[in-house]
Amino acid sequence: MMESICVTETLHWPKKELARKSVLNVEKELTREKIKDVQVLSMTILRDTFRTGTSSYNVLLQSQEVKKQVQKDPLLNHTKKKRKGSRVLSTSRSKEYHKTSSQNNAWLYARRNMSNFISRTRAVTHKCPPSITVSGNGLGFTHRAKPKSKRKQVLTTGKDTRVSKSLGKEDVPAKKFCILNAIKPTNVDKEKIKFFKSAFTYDPQFEYANPALPNVLARHSHASDRFLKQAVNIMKKALEKYGSYEKFEQATGGSLLPKSRIWHQVRKYMEKEGCLGEIVVHLTDDLLSRASMTVVNGRPTLTINTSTAREQWLEGMLRHEIGTHYFRGMNNNQQPWNNSSGRKKYGLKPINPTEEGLASIHSVLFRKDPYLWRAALLYYTVYQASHMSFSELFQDVGQFVKDPNTRWDYCVRAKRGCTDTSQPGCFSKDQVYLDGILRILRHRETIDFHLLTSMGKVSYEDLDRLKDLAVLHNARIPQFLQDRSRYMEYLEKIMEVNELTDEELKMLIA
Repeated sequence: MMESICVTETLHWPKKELARKSVLNVEKELTREKIKDVQVLSMTILRDTFRTGTSSYNVLLQSQEVKKQVQKDPLLNHTKKKRKGSRVLSTSRSKEYHKTSSQNNAWLYARRNMSNFISRTRAVTHKCPPSITVSGNGLGFTHRAKPKSKRKQVLTTGKDTRVSKSLGKEDVPAKKFCILNAIKPTNVDKEKIKFFKSAFTYDPQFEYANPALPNVLARHSHASDRFLKQAVNIMKKALEKYGSYEKFEQATGGSLLPKSRIWHQVRKYMEKEGCLGEIVVHLTDDLLSRASMTVVNGRPTLTINTSTAREQWLEGMLRHEIGTHYFRGMNNNQQPWNNSSGRKKYGLKPINPTEEGLASIHSVLFRKDPYLWRAALLYYTVYQASHMSFSELFQDVGQFVKDPNTRWDYCVRAKRGCTDTSQPGCFSKDQVYLDGILRILRHRETIDFHLLTSMGKVSYEDLDRLKDLAVLHNARIPQFLQDRSRYMEYLEKIMEVNELTDEELKMLIA
């Protein structure tokens, strides 16, 4: 509370000041008795003022006291009018102030009534923080700046954006965040050095600060081959056109962006979507994914991996994280199923694969060549990890990705949660992206995408059943969903570029 309070009424004293010797000074012509009284009184004022919980309370008491006395004493009223014109003490005004004879009378009057003021201020005994500063010209409370957190910024408009934790990507966000933290190895850099020094033959032995329970890992260890053919075909088509993943990345993604450009584009996107000031943005190079949207201390927080932030891909990432996850999360807050008990009551299906599938579509929505490369490679890598060791997987992925650092990242994602990576095993969550994309494309003609966003964290399968119960007032819809015909055209383009057909999808998905 103290950091926003400032004393606006400055204490004025006659004649010149001696800032280095004392805080308050009196003119030489005053008698020794007056000087003594002034010193004792000024120290008492400072001490009691600093002991109060808020200086605004002191100012309020003082103003109320003076207001009462002004009505009775015309001399003090005259003095108040004189003081109202200037609230900042200067040497020249101090001299003019001294020349006015009525000021001496006001000072004597204030001395007689100060005991009443002091008795009031002593009622509040809270200690004042050490951020109070005293200068020769006045009193003020100075805010002590907090240490700046590196690479973290709130692009703000002053809004209060504390929200519930329904922005997560699972039914129970807290559990989701817990497992992702639990399966993140703590010795990745150390094991990477060993792996590269071994000419890619060493199988990393990952360590975890708070490892997930075996039964929890078991639920995420079953890989599917349902869409494996489509995943491989998507990557082969991209390689046929661009020659290699590296060339594909450079041609479709562009150059890596410096942090200043990332901040600029994020701010520009937030302004366009009307959410500037609602999300904390954090830049890091220590993230397995390209970005993540979480809730930290009640604030929506977007973490961006600077090592993958490319010029032509960044806005797609923002559509993924903000335009999909954040907006659906905010809309979910006003629904009757905005918590686990509500979801159970209304019998909602799991939000995935719909949530991640929809977000992944939005990542490539307006690209010239919207290949579903990343979703396809994640799906393929997870399936292969369930049958291979880490070193075997690394060699196998080499047919699609040559760069060893990129291959390492994909393999770590697929093997996270495992301790001994020489054994077959995977974390299967990454298959949800392609799974969700293909399901949504299969039913794209019947899905109301505007409603799918407005209703919050729901599966496309629940739309018709729940739409009469949904709270749609003030629903937030991203700009790229406003034009439905244009949106549908780009879905058709995604189908065409990745050589997906309705007949094929109908055979795979009911």
